[in-house]
Amino acid sequence: RRLTMAKGLDSKRLFEQLEEIDRLNATLSGITLLKGIEVDILEDGNLDLPDEDLRRLDLVVGAVHSHFRLSRQKQTARILRAMDHPYFTILAHPSGRLIDERAPYDVDIARVIHHARERGCFLEVNAHPVRLDLTDIDCRMAKEEGVMLSINSDAHSVLELENLRYGVGQARRGWLEKSDVLNARPLHSLQPLLKRTMR
Repeated sequence: RRLTMAKGLDSKRLFEQLEEIDRLNATLSGITLLKGIEVDILEDGNLDLPDEDLRRLDLVVGAVHSHFRLSRQKQTARILRAMDHPYFTILAHPSGRLIDERAPYDVDIARVIHHARERGCFLEVNAHPVRLDLTDIDCRMAKEEGVMLSINSDAHSVLELENLRYGVGQARRGWLEKSDVLNARPLHSLQPLLKRTMR
């Protein structure tokens, strides 16, 4: 709701979008559209949409878009609490950095990665050239911890879909292989992985 920079969805617009996805899935052959959304992680670690909306989705991507200056302890606790949400799937741009614009917020990324493994959720490699977040070093740490990563173009237009190549490069610098990348999997093996985070 608060993602106004991305024309955030309220419950009504989300419902309309999900109905359209159902309609398309019923008519398309050889392709399945998944239902997902990126939601704000609020300052207290709650997610910015009600559970009755989130439970209808295949994946919920949580992201910090505000309150970047919290202490390391508070920022880490905020993110861990969000990851404990029963519908949380992927942590987007985990450090919040914008290269040459904004330093990463202060977070214990090792704890976040460890918690992702315990919780069964995933971290994003954001492929936008201004983000490239996770760093290559943190990609390697996630791999060593057994946490799969999702490479995301962060496209806000069709032209930005080609950002994906930068994310692949970032993943390679972190020594990731295809088996470490959530969205390099076929649908039949992806769906059970997404469902394992839903409690």
